[in-house]
Parts: sequence; C-alpha cells; structure tokens
Amino acid sequence: MSPSSNYQLFSLVSILLLITVDQSSQSQATQENGVKVGVFLSPAFVLEPGSVSNKFYYNIGFPKGHIAIKSFDAEVVDEAGNSVPLYETYLHHWVVSRYFNRKGVEVAKYHYDLGYDQSDSIIKSNSGICGGVLNTVYFGVGPETRKTIIYIPDPYRIEVGNPVEVPPRYEEKRMLNLHAIDTRGAEDRLGCTECRCDLYNVTKDENNRDIEPDYIGGSRCCYNGTRCKVKDGFQGSKRNLYLKYTVKYIDWDASIVPVNIYLLDITDTWKKQEKSNATVARHHCKIKYLVESCAASVANVDCTHTKKISTIFPSGGDLIYGVAHQHIGGTGMALHGEEGHVICSSLPIYGKGKEPGYEAGYIVGMSSFYPRPGSIKISEGETITLLSNYSNDQRQTGVLGLFYLLVAEPSPKPNSILHSADGTGAIVIMQNVIGALEVFGIALLVGAAVIYQRRNKRDQEGY
Repeated sequence: MSPSSNYQLFSLVSILLLITVDQSSQSQATQENGVKVGVFLSPAFVLEPGSVSNKFYYNIGFPKGHIAIKSFDAEVVDEAGNSVPLYETYLHHWVVSRYFNRKGVEVAKYHYDLGYDQSDSIIKSNSGICGGVLNTVYFGVGPETRKTIIYIPDPYRIEVGNPVEVPPRYEEKRMLNLHAIDTRGAEDRLGCTECRCDLYNVTKDENNRDIEPDYIGGSRCCYNGTRCKVKDGFQGSKRNLYLKYTVKYIDWDASIVPVNIYLLDITDTWKKQEKSNATVARHHCKIKYLVESCAASVANVDCTHTKKISTIFPSGGDLIYGVAHQHIGGTGMALHGEEGHVICSSLPIYGKGKEPGYEAGYIVGMSSFYPRPGSIKISEGETITLLSNYSNDQRQTGVLGLFYLLVAEPSPKPNSILHSADGTGAIVIMQNVIGALEVFGIALLVGAAVIYQRRNKRDQEGY
C-alpha cells in the first residue's frame, strides 16, 4: 500500500486518536454445526449527549490461526450487554481491517505532518478498487448492522491468518475504526447523523484545516471530540459503550474456495492511464456526497436523486455475495453489467418501532444478494455501472453509496448450495422474515421480488 493511501486512511483522525489496545474480551468459543463462534467486545468508548467518538483501536480480539470466515456481525451494547437503539447512539460506521505488525514493536504511530511509517506496520489491502481507506475494509457497515446478513455460503469463505502472506518477523493483527454519535436530546437528530456543520459549530477539521463555506456537512465536521447541538437544559449521563462482534469461522483447509473483497463507491472518478505499456485505471473515491432537495433539482420531479458511475472491473470471477450501504433517505442500489443487465441489487429496510433493530425512520438493514454459486460472472475488464438512489424531498449531507462484493475465481463445476425458486438464479435473503414483513409491508416485499425477477432486463437508468 502506498504512503499516500496510508495518509488517506489515517488522516481521518489525528495522532491523539490512534490508540494501541489489547483489551478486547472473548466469550468462551462455541460451535454451531461444526462452525466455531467467537464473541468479542471492543474497548469501551465513552459518550454523552451530543458527543462524537471516532477512534482507531489496534490489536483487537479476533480468532487465532489460519481460518476461514463464514460470517461477521456486530452491534453497539452498553455495560450490561443491552442493545443500544440508534436514536440514542447512531453507529455511523464500523470497519475492521487487517495489518501486519513487526514482532515486539508497538504499532507505528501516525503523524499528520510526517505521514505514516509502515516499516513496523503494514496494512493488508482488500482487492479494491478505490484505494485509500476503502481498500482497507474487510468487514464493516453502519447503522444497518443488526439486520444485514453477512453469511457466506459453502464452499466459500474469507481467508485470514494465512502465514504465507505474513512477512518474516511480522505477525497478523486486526484494527477497528468505529464512529458513533450520541443523539440523546439532539435539537436535530437527522442533522447530527448527517454531520451538518452548522449543528457542530466547527470551522476547522480534525487536522486544523479550514472547512470551506460550501462544505455543508460530512465527516470533516463530526470528528472525534466534537459535539452536536442538544436542547437547552437536556441532561444525560456519560456512559461506556462497546461494539459487540460475533465471528463464525472454521479452520482453513484445501476444500475451501477463497473469495476476494471488492468495495465500489458511487463517488468514484477514474481515468485510464498508460503505464509500462499497459492501461491502468486510477481511481479517486470521495466516499461522501451531497443530495440536493427536489426543489433545487428541476430534472428530478419525482423527488428521486439518482447518481450513476461506470468503471472497469479489474479481474473476473463468480459473484458470491453483494450488499449495499446507504444512509437515511436511501432507496436502493443496483449494479449493472456491460450489456445493461442487472448483476445484483440491494434495498434498504426501514424501521417502524422503538426497539433496537426496528428503530423508526432509520435504515436498520440492507437486503443481501446471494446468486446461485457459479450462475453470475463478472469478466475481467468488464465495464460495470453502479446506481445509487436517494429520496431528495429534502437536502441530505454526507450520504454514501457503497457496494460490497465477494467474488471467487471461476469454478468449472460450481457447487450449487442455494437455489432460486423463480429460476432467475438470484436469491435475496433478509434477516428475520417476520420482522422484515413488519418493517417493509407485504406490498413492498412483493415489489422487491419483481425487481429481482427482472434483473436480466436491459435498463441502464434504474432497477
């Protein structure tokens, strides 16, 4: 990974926020049908009404050895282990990365002016394609974490801990970045979660750089230690919170098919460049973007904002899993192939209650896309098109449109583990079907089914 990529990763927070820890705890490992289950807690992060925590934690608890990850789930809990609702603590995002650290040496410190010294610590990137911070993501989502399924079908797995990948005199470790916002008593909960600069009353970002007047909202305004405006007289206590994460895995063996992780970003701008007699793509992913209100956008009379990009997929393989990540107001994302057919889609699940996992007005889950293994292929060098839809009945700041894909090398005889009832080759799995019916409504689920059944139609402008 280049120094500039490391700079993008660690400039999210200042040196004071980079903390080396080995305080995560694991419950006694259990097994489910031969799959091992490890439950861990992150180090505590402290929040009070309006406050923000955005830190990096190194050397977090994780299963040891050369293993194959089947699933990775997480949620925010309090000291008693109770689930914390999103309207109290908004989980902006959590990300787990891999890195190699020189044995006997503390993780290398990052300094804003000097950059990151990777002589003692080396980030292990995923398969791309953006570079920078998105290239470090192995696991992670946001507030939708409780109702988003990340469960990899047999015989596929995410491989970690392979000793062949570790440089001599180094050891593999994991790092957690967690961004949480306490919205208890907030004057404008949605504005706080969107990191609107006027609610945080900041003029400089975490690196003491001036925030431009036209930068209305985004992570530059809600960094660690900032505080969103709360109602006058509101009282709320400080409390210790944790990210509780559950890892399901097995020991690695030769029968397992590894998958590569790709993270696509709707803000990606890229150019073809010639290098060493070869054409390469140089990507620049801004991650966040602004959705203007319908009144300010004459073209979108239906109050739907659609953002669209096309890019070249770097290597071929079988699509095993796909899921999108959007913020409040998102109405879904779709990935199209070169001929215009829909490769996969992912829709948000909005809550309608108060209990954790069903919070009204929040995206509490994203539908996961599971094709029949071997049925959907992405070719090396194929031009793919990504679309992200948001409702823009009001302006929204700092929104995201990311697509997380797991792709395996093509198999001549795919092992069909899952089967489609409608013969399209597509399977969409939503966690807790009864809960999803309560959240979505039967009519919307039927509409979603129609969307997936039509995935082979040529439609470059929508689902």
